Amino acid sequence: MRVLLDECVSEGLRNYLAGHECQTARYAGFAGLENGQLLTAAEAAKFDVLLTVDRGFEYQQNLGHRKIAVIIFCGRSVLLEDLVPLMPVESIEPGQVVRIENNGSEARS
Repeated sequence: MRVLLDECVSEGLRNYLAGHECQTARYAGFAGLENGQLLTAAEAAKFDVLLTVDRGFEYQQNLGHRKIAVIIFCGRSVLLEDLVPLMPVESIEPGQVVRIENNGSEARS
């Protein structure tokens, strides 16, 4: 699976995605893009999933027609030590949004 880390996600999280091709938005050349532009660029670059900590992401974007899935990590903070316990992500379908909460619950839409 090709995984893109949003700019607001610690780059160190890629070390916890063994077995997946993982790039940061900055490394992929997408630094500074707004969310809609980021999704379009990520789809064009054939990423399968975008990982973000932007809790409003699913409400700001119409994701139903997208070919990329979005995972929203809702940890205590955006620090790496608060995101790692929310891993791993098992499966996700294109266009799906998964919100993973700090308490271990998972909501899919």
